Amino acid sequence: MIRQICNKQDHGYDWIDINAPDDGELQDIAGSYGLHAALVQDCLQPGHLPKYESLEDYAFIIFRVHTDYDLLEADTVQELTNKVAIFYSASFFITIHRYPQLFLEPVMKKALLLKNTHQLLNAVARACLTTYDEPSNKLAQAVDYYEEQVFLSKRNMPILKGLYYLRRKIDLLRRMLMLSRDIIENIDDHQGNVNTRDTRDLYVKLTTIYDSLNDNINQLLNTYFSTASQRTNETMRVLTIFSVFFMPLTFIVGIYGMNFKFMPELEYPWGYPGVLLLMLMITVAIYFWFRKKRWL
Repeated sequence: MIRQICNKQDHGYDWIDINAPDDGELQDIAGSYGLHAALVQDCLQPGHLPKYESLEDYAFIIFRVHTDYDLLEADTVQELTNKVAIFYSASFFITIHRYPQLFLEPVMKKALLLKNTHQLLNAVARACLTTYDEPSNKLAQAVDYYEEQVFLSKRNMPILKGLYYLRRKIDLLRRMLMLSRDIIENIDDHQGNVNTRDTRDLYVKLTTIYDSLNDNINQLLNTYFSTASQRTNETMRVLTIFSVFFMPLTFIVGIYGMNFKFMPELEYPWGYPGVLLLMLMITVAIYFWFRKKRWL
């Protein structure tokens, strides 16, 4: 579906928004505005990563925005983000996407207040970055939840799978922002434009947040594995203590279980209680030895 948001006669430039385009629509637009065929093909690739490409008469931008569907086990580029392709020049502004992008609606409503395509590009880029703001809050809450489970919960919860998907989300969204750096650098005209500097500040803020989340989740994973290893070592320590208690007792029982006929202790009336007393003394001696070594 093709929508013309602005026209050159009234606004000084054309803004054409294309949703779920087919090959015929893209070819018509490419012919009308002289767009390169290879760049038009890039618009059809769903997994294309962010990029900024400057040509002689216009620039081509691919931005990836966070999807509206918050899937619990999403861990790929296409599951977590949607692609928005932009052809930009002083006389036209073309946005192409496969799915309706609600974040563009506020920009479309205030398009009349924007004097040129540079201001429009800055507004669209800021709207794209804003889609990462709310997910960062949710991811921070998820990190806090898993941190509480790792450090404070005594239940044996299967949290490793959740940590994996959380780490994948944070790492992938962080990568999308990093790859969008060229776009932000080219939007900012380095002349003190307040709006473009605000967009740059928003970008820096989001990259800082996602860098912090990435560090936190990696530290949390390391802590989880260290905790799991510590619990395993504690279990092995308890089992080792029990084995030390039973080793001498098993040795004594083994001797008396050999069933030889001529064993002098078998004829003694106090042999059985004597052996039990010996086993008790050995157990008590081992216990006090462990206490002295502070192993118990």
